[in-house]
Amino acid sequence: MGRARKQSADITPSPHRLLESLRDVGYDFVTAVADIVDNSITAGAQRISVDIAHQEGPPRVTVADDGHGMTRSRLVESLRLGSMREYESDDLGKFGLGLKTASLSQCRRLTVATRHSPNQYRISAATLDLDDVATANRWRLNEYAGTEIHQIASKWLLGSTGTVVVWQKLDRVVRGGDELGGWDRRRLRNFADSTAAHLSMVFHRFLEGSHGLRRLRISVNGRKLEAWNPYAVDETHSQAMPEQHFEFSTPAGRGDVHVRGHVLPPRDLFSTSEAFEHLSGPRKWNRQQGFYIYRNSRLIQSGGWCGLRAADEHTKLARISIDFPSALDDLFNVNIAKMRVSIPSELKVLLERVVLDVVKNAQAAYRGPLRVVSPDEDPERENAPRTIARAPQAPAYGDFMLALRAAAMATGEGKSLSKILARLRLDAPDLAASAGLAVEASHSSEKHRSAP
Repeated sequence: MGRARKQSADITPSPHRLLESLRDVGYDFVTAVADIVDNSITAGAQRISVDIAHQEGPPRVTVADDGHGMTRSRLVESLRLGSMREYESDDLGKFGLGLKTASLSQCRRLTVATRHSPNQYRISAATLDLDDVATANRWRLNEYAGTEIHQIASKWLLGSTGTVVVWQKLDRVVRGGDELGGWDRRRLRNFADSTAAHLSMVFHRFLEGSHGLRRLRISVNGRKLEAWNPYAVDETHSQAMPEQHFEFSTPAGRGDVHVRGHVLPPRDLFSTSEAFEHLSGPRKWNRQQGFYIYRNSRLIQSGGWCGLRAADEHTKLARISIDFPSALDDLFNVNIAKMRVSIPSELKVLLERVVLDVVKNAQAAYRGPLRVVSPDEDPERENAPRTIARAPQAPAYGDFMLALRAAAMATGEGKSLSKILARLRLDAPDLAASAGLAVEASHSSEKHRSAP
């Protein structure tokens, strides 16, 4: 018998169906904008402008930077799904999908205009339009962006190199098409505010110029952003614990994970009540406690205990920074939208002691001793000094419960202990609260509140 001939079939995906499905990989508006900002930072930008148009004309979102720009061939490649490029160790990108998936999650037409040569005023532009792709069902770009886009781009690129990204046909953002109603305008204004808050948090180290980074300027609708540093570094009574380092190796490379605990001051020790409210963060105090995880100094996760303990009122002042390099991406399971990571189990074991120490200090700060406040510190009172009554110190079994949690995690009995403590919360809520096990009603919908 003759040898069977090998057969193959072309399974190139339908362009229309694949692009439509990639619109739902997990971005929301603010994380999509942040992904475009990642590209600008990687391109060496010092100034980045985000404009969310909501006044006149059709709605659009523009992200412009003064980075090094792209050649025409590099521009075309950047609009390919899974673009072929080498990533440097400090790049914020990863999969070669961010520009496309982030943009198309919010709009149906993506245009990129760029200037690469500092000596010649030459703009290259290309448009990826989902409706054009659907009509032809072919992977194709339109390399004529239109007069309007060139006018927008020229305002930014006339004096220097850079790149301008424009979103149009914002079908996931507004419901009025090109004719905006009052609801759409309010929605776009709210998006501008939430985008400013998100970028101030995610890129706070870049805005500060800390950790060896060059200082970056970002504006949203003309308003320059100030860094939102989650650790209240300007407050006198903030506590920063010694940084710890843990080395990990993976097939993709090796790198150090840097961990540092922070305890913020209680309300009455903040410099002002406005500063206290500002540091509560976008999700407010109880949901902002926990881990702040950075990849190449870019914040990916803000708050949450990743299953190591449950959040409660008594530990809301606790925040722990975790830094890892892109060489450890596989270890942390970074997703495409760079919105979620998973702390590897081997690191969780090492974090138990850090969490115990930070939680203990946070509880002590929260339940701090009585202190006398002078009238100068309390402008609402004009008479004699007053005493602020704080909650009593945690009883000794509070520390025991923290140690018990760590022991349960180390022996693989975390789930069993969770069930026991859940029953304790029901049968003896006062005792559970004293031991730092209180659960807020507003978060009770979470699945049994992560294992302590």
